[in-house]
Amino acid sequence: MPVIADPLKILESVFGYESFRHNQENIISHILSGHDAMVLMPTGGGKSLCYQVPALCMDGVTIVVSPLIALMKDQVDTLLLNGIKAAFLNSTQHNSEQAIVYEQLRNNELKLLYVAPERLVGGDVLFLQYLKNINVSLFAIDEAHCISQWGHDFRPEYRVLNQLKTVFPQIPVIALTATADELTKNDIIEQLQLSSAKVFENSFNRPNIYYYVKPKKNYYQELVAYLKEHTEESGIIYCLSRAATEKLAEQLQADGFNAAAYHAGLEKEIRDERQDLFLKDDVKIIVATIAFGMGINKSNVRFVIHADLPKNIEGYYQETGRAGRDGLHSEAILFYGVGDVMKLKNFAQVEGNEAQTQVLLQKLDQMVKFCETKNCRRQYLLQYFGEEAPAYCGSCDTCLNKPLLEDSTVTAQKILSAVARVQERFGMRYITDLLRGSYSEKMKEAHKQLSVYGIGKDKSKEEWMHYIKELLHYGYLQQSNGEYPVLQLTDKSRGVLFKGEKAYLTAPLTITIAKEPEIYQQLSYEKALFDELKKLRNQLAHEENVPAYIIFSDSSLLDLATYLPLTEEDLFKMSGFGTYKIERYGQLFLEKIQDYCNDHQLVSQVALKKPKKKRK
Repeated sequence: MPVIADPLKILESVFGYESFRHNQENIISHILSGHDAMVLMPTGGGKSLCYQVPALCMDGVTIVVSPLIALMKDQVDTLLLNGIKAAFLNSTQHNSEQAIVYEQLRNNELKLLYVAPERLVGGDVLFLQYLKNINVSLFAIDEAHCISQWGHDFRPEYRVLNQLKTVFPQIPVIALTATADELTKNDIIEQLQLSSAKVFENSFNRPNIYYYVKPKKNYYQELVAYLKEHTEESGIIYCLSRAATEKLAEQLQADGFNAAAYHAGLEKEIRDERQDLFLKDDVKIIVATIAFGMGINKSNVRFVIHADLPKNIEGYYQETGRAGRDGLHSEAILFYGVGDVMKLKNFAQVEGNEAQTQVLLQKLDQMVKFCETKNCRRQYLLQYFGEEAPAYCGSCDTCLNKPLLEDSTVTAQKILSAVARVQERFGMRYITDLLRGSYSEKMKEAHKQLSVYGIGKDKSKEEWMHYIKELLHYGYLQQSNGEYPVLQLTDKSRGVLFKGEKAYLTAPLTITIAKEPEIYQQLSYEKALFDELKKLRNQLAHEENVPAYIIFSDSSLLDLATYLPLTEEDLFKMSGFGTYKIERYGQLFLEKIQDYCNDHQLVSQVALKKPKKKRK
């Protein structure tokens, strides 16, 4: 396809950004040269621009395959507000609406068309064959991990996409995903027949997201305390089951929070309404199963909380990545309890497919290790995706709350002695119950006669579990393999039991989270003006019936509240302000800023803003 526009000019004039991020420029250049590409880019890293910019640079229409109707509508609304001709085809439309889209397609009036995978080969007319008569410039496969049986979100309907390169061998294909391990990545390339595709991998690091893992016991009080400190912020709380989302949402509503439940069991109209209210900031908190969020591009989500353990790192990473897409400080909090692990092990059993079961169990085990690691959580996440990272990030709980080792020899001796007395044949929970003198029927009568029975009543079950994990971490204990691992002594433990050696362990920590999220900006900003601009944005969003962040992101409004632009020319220097949006909204925002500056006797700081680079 002939290239008819400069991608850098498109980026600046249409999208309002001064430069490409990560390796977007290389990806776009590669696509414009007519080649296939496989792109791994973290959530919020700017995947969409990798195919939207080429779409505007080439003659013809780009076909975007997207798995969710919400994602399509969201993307199309955003494109239309940037002055781009875009549409979608899906099952929610009436025949008359679809007929209009088909007519636009035939008349070469569209630059991007979003479709579901089954649309390509389903229905009365084979859509792929229909497209042979259309001027198609590019195929973009979003959420490409859905095509892989090794991915965390396999969708059989995605398998139809392996026909693309057969029917359209000359048209470039770009496959994009935010989460894929090596096995999944190779499977995507194989399934889409992209054997000659170049693979572009970006850093999975989201430096503005702070990661915390907290004990799940009695978590509700802690959750409420956190939400009270963030009443004006938008957030998502993920639960494992539909019933859990309903129950938690009701509890939060009863405690005065603006919350709503969302799961696949609700009527479609209710789901759509609640999603819409959340996107427009009319509902602050969505309590949801993982049915919510894929492709939701809301940029001002300030926190993502997991009330239950996610099934795998990929899902966790993708869900936490829905926070802070505007680049501002955000938090990911996970409440971890071992009860969830047993529940998820049952869910991981795939009848008649032992290989798939083992993949799911292994992924669950890696999720558990993330929760229990004493090392930097960010490093763990990045290394999981094959990326090197330093051992200290300064923005996760293990780095922010580095515990001090203290002499815990007596505690260690009690645990090690208990393991020895039961001949190294029992697991963590049994040893904990033994030390606490449990009356459980599972406790063997002979063990109730042991000297270690009941010597640990001074500590809670959680504390003993913590110290057992500490002993495992530092090599004083080891676990056997198998479904029910037992605790075993090591040479190191015998030194503590019989040779007078000391054991230094860390005490259980109370994880604290900053009360107010920081906003990182080199210069101070006018918070009162920032709040006024947000109100104006929300008013416009309601008038136009679109989510607020589609008008402008928080980071764009932060630019306005920092640099105080007073003229239309000044607006071109602000992030996210392209020609179309300045024409449409510029004057309204300028009036707010001008009035604020007059009332507070402030002058513009635009001269301090680094100018956008001039394009030749």
